[in-house]
This record gives sequence, C-alpha cells and structure tokens, in this order.
Amino acid sequence: MAVLAALAVAVAVAGAAVVGYLAVRQALHVELDRSLQRQAAQVARDVQARGWTTRTGTCAWLTAPCAQIVRGDGTTEPDEANLPVTPRVVRVANGRSRPFFADATAGGLPVRVYAAPLGPDGSRRALQVGTRADNTDRTLDRVRLALLATVVGGVVVAALLGHLVARGALRPVSRLTRAAERIAATGDPGLRMSAAGSDELARLAASFNAMLAALEESVTAQRRLVADASHELRTPLTSLRADIELLDELPPPRRDRVRRRLRAQLAGLGDLVGDLIELARGDEPAGEVEDVRLDLLARHCAEQARTRWPDVGFTVDAEPAVVAGNPRRLSRALANLLDNAAKFSGGRPVEVRVRPGPGAEGGEVAVRDRGPGIDPADLPHVFDRFYRSAAARGLPGSGLGLAIVAQVAREHGARAAAEPAPGGGTVVRLVFG
Repeated sequence: MAVLAALAVAVAVAGAAVVGYLAVRQALHVELDRSLQRQAAQVARDVQARGWTTRTGTCAWLTAPCAQIVRGDGTTEPDEANLPVTPRVVRVANGRSRPFFADATAGGLPVRVYAAPLGPDGSRRALQVGTRADNTDRTLDRVRLALLATVVGGVVVAALLGHLVARGALRPVSRLTRAAERIAATGDPGLRMSAAGSDELARLAASFNAMLAALEESVTAQRRLVADASHELRTPLTSLRADIELLDELPPPRRDRVRRRLRAQLAGLGDLVGDLIELARGDEPAGEVEDVRLDLLARHCAEQARTRWPDVGFTVDAEPAVVAGNPRRLSRALANLLDNAAKFSGGRPVEVRVRPGPGAEGGEVAVRDRGPGIDPADLPHVFDRFYRSAAARGLPGSGLGLAIVAQVAREHGARAAAEPAPGGGTVVRLVFG
C-alpha cells in the first residue's frame, strides 16, 4: 500500500512538475520574444530616422541585443552581428514571408532571433535582431533541478507518510490475522477484536467477532452435546453389559425376561442414538427450503402417530397455513411434539390445532395433552437437551425430543413455547412468522 501511495504521488508530482516547467518555459520565451520585438521596433525607428548609425555589437554581449539588416539578395549590414541568414529571413526581406521568431547559434552561442520587414513594402530589406538565450536556458535548468528535487522529495515524503498511514490502517488487519492464526493453532474461538469506529475495518472486526461468537457457540454446543451424550449413553451401556454378562448364568425363565429387557434397552438406545444424530444434523447447513402447508403436514404426522400410539386418540383442527421451511425437519418437530404429548396423556386424547399467521405466510401449531401438566419450576428447562423432570424419569425417552423441536424452531425463525393448558395438561406451541 505504501508503494502504491508513493507511486501515485510520484506520478501526480511529476505531472505537476512537467506542467509547471512548460508554463515557466513558455512565460520566459514570451517575455524574451516581447523584448526582442520592442528592441526591433526601436532599432527600426532609428534606422529609418537616421540610417544605420548605432553599432549594436555582436551577440557575444549579454547585456545588449545584436542586430543586422538583411537585403533581398541575402547580404547583410553591418556584418559584425554574425547572425545566421536563412532562406526564411531572405523571404521576409523580399516580402514573401511574415515576421517570425527562431532559435539559432551565433559565434557558438545560443541566441533567440526575431526577423521582420524593414521599411515600406518593396524596400526588400529585413531587420534581424538577436539576443543571448543562454540566460534563459540557465534559468530553465535551475527550474528543472528545483522541480526534480521537489519530485524526489515529494516521493520520499509520500513513501514515508504512506508507510505510516498503511501501517496504521493495516494494524487491525494484522490483529485479525494474528487472531485467526491463534484460533487455528489453539482451536479456541474465545478471542475478540476491538471494533471501535465506523469504517470498513471496524465493520470487518465486528463481523469477525460475530463469526467468532457463532463459532464459539457452535463449539460449546458440540462439546456440551458430546458430554451429555457420553453421560446418557453410559447408563444404558452399563446396564446392557451387566445383563449380557449375567445372561448365561440365569435359569431359562429369568433368561427370557432378561432377553426382553435387553431388547427394550436396545430399542431405547437406538432411539437415543437417532435423536443424537438428529441434533447433530441440525448443526449442518439448512437443506432446500420450500413452501410447506402446516395443516397438511400436521394431519400427516397425526396419522403416523396413531400407528405408534394406538391407545391414544389424536384430533386435528387445522386451517390452511403456509410457511417456508424444510419439510423433513418440520415433520420431525411435529412428530416429537405428538410423541411427547401422547407419552404424558395417560391414554387421554391429544389435540392438534393449526392456525394461519396474520400475513401471507406464517402460522401456529399447538399440541395439547391432558396429562398431569408441567411443574412451573420445570417450564424454563423443558427444551434443554437431556432434561427430564422428576415426573418424566420413569417414562421412556431420551430427553431430546423437545430439544429437537427448539432446534428446528430456531432454524426456521420460529418460536417454541410450553405453557399450562386451561383445565389441566400442557400446550406446546410452534409459532412461525
């Protein structure tokens, strides 16, 4: 960045120096040409009034101009000026060319020459006036050196300032780089960046912090899931191992009972692993989103729940409602709600109610059971992973069903809530939009 800044300043300063030099050169030449015109007019008046009586000297003199008259045949008077006579000067003398300025050399010295007709038309003479131009050249040399020094100094100063500015501007980027390297080395996303200000780098730091927060939350959730899963799997695995070790030592009647218990434990373990897989799958990027009819999905899930819970009645009161979501994940959430309600209903009916939202999309699904209800102390925790209230510890289940419901709700921007139902039981709601 510092190199680019220095290069940009060098180009700008060099361009300004070139323009300035051309402007100074043009001004000096214009002033020199005007001086020659004035001197030529003075000499012409003197010649026409008194003839050639004043010796103007040679062009070797710095303080005075040199002049000569050029005749139509190319001869000059006086001949001490030693100004070069070109065909163009002869044409001016013969009236075939206009006055002009030119750069020339006289006696090995640079001169600026002005040639103009002398006398009335047809006189076939031209006055040629010259003056030393090396003073002007030396002035232009000094201007060139000064401008070159300005350009070099400007580039050096720009490089230094650009380096300082770039270092200050890139300091947040360096901190971001070090933070990313530290996270890559340690696997700890708890580091945060200072995001003061409102410029692009501050917004970048804020975005980086938000990414780190999301990463930290994801890592924490994964660790908690692994820890909880390890704890929950330890008990059934220990029981399975104990029953298997005793199986061969038991008499046949007790052996059959243990086999049945093993099958039940394996089924429960399979459900637990399935729920864990579903929770882990929820951390993956969302699948394809489409418009889903909540009312039709609720009827379909209720029909499937009747096969799993033949002793429980399911009633569905559903009005058309459309939400944008993943049908498979929404179906799993509704199935968990129905299974949870059936488990606590004690054989009493489970009611499913679907209502549309206030807009074109959105809606609400409410599942009510008529069981004993949830203790108020347990309500804030019912959607936590592996949470089982005291009343639920004697019932089958992994404690992950409502946690999956809450996860699906977050994925769809919805809200999951549980509350006591009027007249007893519990209502669990999914509110979309």
